Amino acid sequence: MLQCEQKSPDQISGEIIISFPDGAQRQFNRGVTGFDIAQTISPSLAKRAIAVKLNGHLCDVMAPIWCDGTIEIVDRDHQDALGIIRHDTAHIMAEAVQMLYPQTQVTIGPAIENGFYYDFYRETPFSTDDLKQIEDKMREIMARDEKFVREEWERADAVQFFRDKGELFKVELIESIPGDEKISIYRQGNWLDLCRGPHVPSTGKVGTAFKLMNVAGAYWRGDSNRPMLQRIYGTAWRTQKDLDSYLHMLEEAERRDHRKLGKEMGLFHLQDEAQGSVFWHPKGWAIWIALETYLRKRLRDAGYQEVKTPQLMDSRFWEASGHWGKYRENMFVVPDVVPNTDEVGKIFKEDPKKFLALKPMNCPAHVQIFKQGIKSYRDLPLRLAEFGCCHRNEAHGALHGLLRVRQFTQDDAHIFCREDQIMDECVKFCELTKSIYSDLGFENYVIKLETRPEKRIGSDELWDKAEAGLEQALQKLGMNYTISPGDGAFYGPKLAFIIRDAIGREWGCGTIQLDFNLPERLDALYTAEDGSRQRPVMLHRAVLGSIERWIGIMIEHYAGKLPLWLAPVQVVVATITDAANEYAQSIVQDLKSRGIRAELDLRNEKIGYKIREHSVAKTPILAIIGQKEAENDQIVLRYLSQEDQLTLSRADALARISADTKMPE
Repeated sequence: MLQCEQKSPDQISGEIIISFPDGAQRQFNRGVTGFDIAQTISPSLAKRAIAVKLNGHLCDVMAPIWCDGTIEIVDRDHQDALGIIRHDTAHIMAEAVQMLYPQTQVTIGPAIENGFYYDFYRETPFSTDDLKQIEDKMREIMARDEKFVREEWERADAVQFFRDKGELFKVELIESIPGDEKISIYRQGNWLDLCRGPHVPSTGKVGTAFKLMNVAGAYWRGDSNRPMLQRIYGTAWRTQKDLDSYLHMLEEAERRDHRKLGKEMGLFHLQDEAQGSVFWHPKGWAIWIALETYLRKRLRDAGYQEVKTPQLMDSRFWEASGHWGKYRENMFVVPDVVPNTDEVGKIFKEDPKKFLALKPMNCPAHVQIFKQGIKSYRDLPLRLAEFGCCHRNEAHGALHGLLRVRQFTQDDAHIFCREDQIMDECVKFCELTKSIYSDLGFENYVIKLETRPEKRIGSDELWDKAEAGLEQALQKLGMNYTISPGDGAFYGPKLAFIIRDAIGREWGCGTIQLDFNLPERLDALYTAEDGSRQRPVMLHRAVLGSIERWIGIMIEHYAGKLPLWLAPVQVVVATITDAANEYAQSIVQDLKSRGIRAELDLRNEKIGYKIREHSVAKTPILAIIGQKEAENDQIVLRYLSQEDQLTLSRADALARISADTKMPE
């Protein structure tokens, strides 16, 4: 929290000018609070106010204001309210824990996406049974409706206070605060904590729409050499309805978990001996091939040329591209010799040029293809696409099924173009992405313009030009977007397409990045119309991103019931009696000859059992064959999730199945 500094007594008289979001301005006495200002607008607004936003910074609603500024009154519906509510709930949880378990030390407790956590140090581990007791005590604290009161302490007094309490983690936190910062303490009744704030006016205003979720371990300050803490996670929302919706979403997410469905459907598996890499089974690989075939056709129709580049490349190559300096910790590196194991560290220290790296991305290799032969302005734009297998050294704890892996394949492409072609290429990419997402069943997405990160290459002038180019393309398309400062790649800004799945979760997938830096670093040139040698602009783009991740998202989005054209097994021909076996076999052959992924079920089981089993396996179409169907050259079709059955002639049934399983044009 950044508040206006309190003035000395001879400076606090007089008036200040407060500006409102609608542009109106009013004068108030110095020291007025946000609550007072809200009262002048509406008593009901003052009653609803939980904080204020002063000059862009969140502050306590009861904090005095000593300088001119622009103010927003923050109520529970404000976009910033949820973070405050969650942080307040974390404080109340910490008080409840220390009331129930007095020997517990508290450390830190921030708000996070969808909730909050607090880390505790305690000899006896918490169990999930403890969470109900803690929740009940939290509700008692909220019912007392005690005020949150901010106090500023002298550093020495704060250190001594927490040391006397045995709160040694708090002592360390205070001692790490820069000397020019004030020590901010928040009190709620008799309990207090080190905190910058802000907080709602009182514990009763936090609301009871919360739930403690689980207990996990976490090292103090993320250091495995420091004490192990116990982290209690919780979630908190504005209303009980919002909480109930979130909990329902979690239940639905568990039901849709791609790891569980992948096992049930026989699609893939992962194992410790190849952490972060996927073992694709025949049915899972069928999904991959169908998706890749579709993408390859869309890229070909959009003017892309497909290429293939090496997995291992010399470290000098990655030094030139900038990855070695900016991305080295995320790369898998191997020696370019076969030394004794003890010699590897020595060789790397003496000469890093003796090392190779598995590529974490495809872009530098595509520049090498561009550089083969002389390129003219007439050759641009040149669109090079690759289903490129990449490796990134993700932490073991971050790996998560198909959604976070170490080996993955990107639907990657790089467009080399002139500056005057940037707009048109960005527009074409956005239109292509929109069309592909629609074909795959994702109509709901948002776009973020992610700008220069702190850790980057290239001049500010090039970054200015790149960011402006992407923004102009969005404006030409008339597409809504938000700006996400600092989230761009280290070599250029990007547009990120954030899709929303069937249960409301957001996933960052498609991206286009505008890069003036890499062509310069890797010396890519083309001959301009006037005969001069010029640098191309490089557009890094992917529609799906990681194909592994996209398949995982789709499995969860569709709860395993993939669109017919993507289903690993599209049709199962199941017999009722052995007398129909020969006829059923001929139908399977007909289906396969049409390119339809079909299987035959001749088992000596009742048809009801077969229907249930194939429904669990998410088989989209069952072709049921009995003696009657064999005699009349018919097929009974049963579609997944539909109770009705269709009895059609063989020719009509095959034609219908062919149409239903056809890949989008």
